[in-house]
Amino acid sequence: MALTHARAVWLMVGATLMWGTAGVVTRHLESARSFEVTFWRSAFTVLALLVILPAWRGRAVLRTLRGGGVALWLSGLCWSVMFTAFMVALTLTSTANVLVTMAVGPLFTALAARLFIGHRLPLRTWGAIVVAGLGIGWMYATKLGQGELAGTLVALCVPLALACNWTVVQHAHAQGRDIDLVPAVLIGASLSALATLPLAWPLHATVHDLGLLAFLGVFQLAIPSMLAMVCARVLKAPEVALLALLEVIFGIALAWIGAGEIPAPSVLIGGVLVVGALVANEWLGWRAGR
Repeated sequence: MALTHARAVWLMVGATLMWGTAGVVTRHLESARSFEVTFWRSAFTVLALLVILPAWRGRAVLRTLRGGGVALWLSGLCWSVMFTAFMVALTLTSTANVLVTMAVGPLFTALAARLFIGHRLPLRTWGAIVVAGLGIGWMYATKLGQGELAGTLVALCVPLALACNWTVVQHAHAQGRDIDLVPAVLIGASLSALATLPLAWPLHATVHDLGLLAFLGVFQLAIPSMLAMVCARVLKAPEVALLALLEVIFGIALAWIGAGEIPAPSVLIGGVLVVGALVANEWLGWRAGR
């Protein structure tokens, strides 16, 4: 069945809804904490991808792991940082803090493009960077007094790794070598599981926890990541960027409704500034493109 634009939009909305379940599910864990949460989520993601990828792309996709070159593994390393930092941050601070901090990823990517590749940024993007920076700065200033700065700083590793990943992909493309992001995600999940296992030992997850962590690995990460890559073939980059922001709204709402995690006023103010700046930037860019 051909993927139309409308179907791609709804699939992307579904993917962001699945991404947004991380916070509320994590809050219902019984014994698993910190690095153990990251290990099990990444391990279940690897198992899911080892089933999904051959069924979707054929067994040849796994052979690209050996011939992908240094760039593929650098991209996988960036993915592993994102996977690890995201879950560790969720165990240290609120869902809203993590998601709002992650939302600046597109702006960090734009800065990386300017610094390392020489892309010129339009005035609207510089304005969005300033406004989003004010929002993040406001959040960090309030968290400094509340002792929650560590979790927010860990969450900041996610957009930084995203910007590094984009730079690696673009540099490889400029040299005539396109990176297949599908096996890069598998590499990232594998590296994340291997790196966090020693830090998570001894394991304390209950059967209840393992069920929730399996849900995170399969339905919160593996499946929506694949759906987003499929949708990106049909949707334009600004559309994907705007729809991806729904994860912030879904994630905060689900954690609020399902776990009673009420976001602090400072986070809401910072979130409005960050998300508003991103929406304005992408919308203006879409209009200019038309």
